[in-house]
Amino acid sequence: MVSTVCMFVLKFGAAEYVQPQPRRSRTGCRMETVLLITAASAAARAAGGRSARRGLDPDQPEGNFKKDALCAASSLPRGAYHFVYEPKNWTEARSYCRGRYSDLVSVRDPEDVEVLNSMADSSRMIYPQYSHRAWIGLYNSMTSWGWSKLDGGLHRYDGLEFRNWKEGEPNYVSGKFQCAEVYSTGVWNDAPCSWKRHFMCAGVTGRDATFVYVNIAMSWTEAQSYCREHHSDLASVRNMWENERIRQLMPQGSVWIGLFRDSWKWVDGGHFSVSNRGENDPDGLQDDCAAANFRDSGKWESWNCAEEKAFVCYSDPVFQQVVRLRLKRSSSVDLSDPVVLENLLKELKQKLKDQGVNGDIRLSWRRQPDGKIFHKEEEEH
Repeated sequence: MVSTVCMFVLKFGAAEYVQPQPRRSRTGCRMETVLLITAASAAARAAGGRSARRGLDPDQPEGNFKKDALCAASSLPRGAYHFVYEPKNWTEARSYCRGRYSDLVSVRDPEDVEVLNSMADSSRMIYPQYSHRAWIGLYNSMTSWGWSKLDGGLHRYDGLEFRNWKEGEPNYVSGKFQCAEVYSTGVWNDAPCSWKRHFMCAGVTGRDATFVYVNIAMSWTEAQSYCREHHSDLASVRNMWENERIRQLMPQGSVWIGLFRDSWKWVDGGHFSVSNRGENDPDGLQDDCAAANFRDSGKWESWNCAEEKAFVCYSDPVFQQVVRLRLKRSSSVDLSDPVVLENLLKELKQKLKDQGVNGDIRLSWRRQPDGKIFHKEEEEH
């Protein structure tokens, strides 16, 4: 039997980490190289995978990232930055980035901050006032309410989205009302977490919860710590029956429950964990979008989203990998036929998808120096 060796090129964008095992195809084609394919999907970036990003000027060709076939996931690049100096408001800037790249940039670690600072041309960020700033993908989310107690089975089947807001609430006054209280009437209100309130703890066993009223005035954060030390957590309310039970246990007034607004987050879904806030953060009444001040080492400041500034986009990486294949065949298939070659690539692409490689995968044959794709080799007997 004659085996034929060839090379083909994989080019893909946001593929996920996968380790395919060798499998024989219907055409008799098998992969000899085990691929470790990794790309920076939003989930991977949110998980905090560490690596350098490559900065690109939007006026210059981007090129492709090239890596060895076998490499550690932590050593792969996560994508590219693109500075855009045409001023736009935050919403317009994000729309622009999503249309041409992936999104506004999400910053994960101090290394990313350093790369941005090295790329920024603050002389191109001149505005009537407050120059040298550019939008990034950090924003104050008004709708990201969640429960303090999320581990275990408490919310496994129901109740995660239950709400009983008073009419007109939550009203997000000044964007600072981030914690939920329950009035003695049973309806909920959003309030500053620093306010002192009595509170409702819960003892949780599996999906069962027992409520405990605590007659001590504390801030929401202090109440959370107290409940976690003495019980399980601040109370989660999954349905109207539990809401009524809390109302019956409390006196007149209001109490904290475990609902809070996880306000600042990144456009890729990551939480606001690495802080690079500037001392001169204006933080005004309508300041719900973040910009980096490149006259202050790229420190982040909150600004009115309607203001027009330059901005920084992010694009997912594109990798190119050369893979060596050996085809074992006993038929008279013409491997110089373009139709046969195209069908082989289609089958290889489908097999990659079947084995978990998702994203924009493009395959092409690589010609050898003599112009041929395949070389015959005799097997030893």
